[in-house]
Order: sequence, then structure tokens, then C-alpha cells
Amino acid sequence: MTQSLNPHVQAMEAAFFADEARQRGDLEKAAELFEQALELELTVIADMKNDEGLRWAVMHRSAAWLALDCQQPRLAEQLACKALAGDPEPAMAEQLREVLAAAQERMGVGVKAA
Repeated sequence: MTQSLNPHVQAMEAAFFADEARQRGDLEKAAELFEQALELELTVIADMKNDEGLRWAVMHRSAAWLALDCQQPRLAEQLACKALAGDPEPAMAEQLREVLAAAQERMGVGVKAA
């Protein structure tokens, strides 16, 4: 990985290498790198104010997908809901609803169609 000082850039690099490791079948390394990426994204979010508009929503969406990669669907759900509560633009709201639905599916939650 590069030596970027930007935690979000570091997180995206870790996620990239995690995905590569997963594709190679190295699930232990993938899990380690996804966990690292998630922690970095959560650090970025902790330093943000919720009035940062689109960036706030994007960071929460990114962290939510990483939480799913880390087998933490409840955290993914919380992150998506927190961002949705900020009333993001419609396209971003739809993306947040997608990660929310994926999290709820993994938890076995949600309305079942008859």
C-alpha cells in the first residue's frame, strides 16, 4: 500500500487488496484487510460533522459496505440509517437503502412478500 496520510484513501486501498485476497481464496488475509479498511473509515466518520452533506452520506455508505464485508450487518444497518437520517440527495439515499436492505437480509430482517 502507499503511504497516504488520508485515512479514506488508506481504507480504499485496504479494501482493494482485501478484495484481491478474497478472489485468490485467502479469506484470512481478506478479513484482516477489510477490518483494517472499516476501522479507517470509522475514524474518518468520527472526525466529521453531520452537516457535511454528500461527503457524510458517502462515507457512511462506504463504511456500511465494509461492515458487511466484515460480517457486521448490524453495524452496516446503523451506518446506513444514520446517513439516511441526514436526508441525503435522492440518488445517495437509494444507495444507502441498498446497503440497508443487504444488511437486513443478512440479519434475516425485513418484510417478506406473500
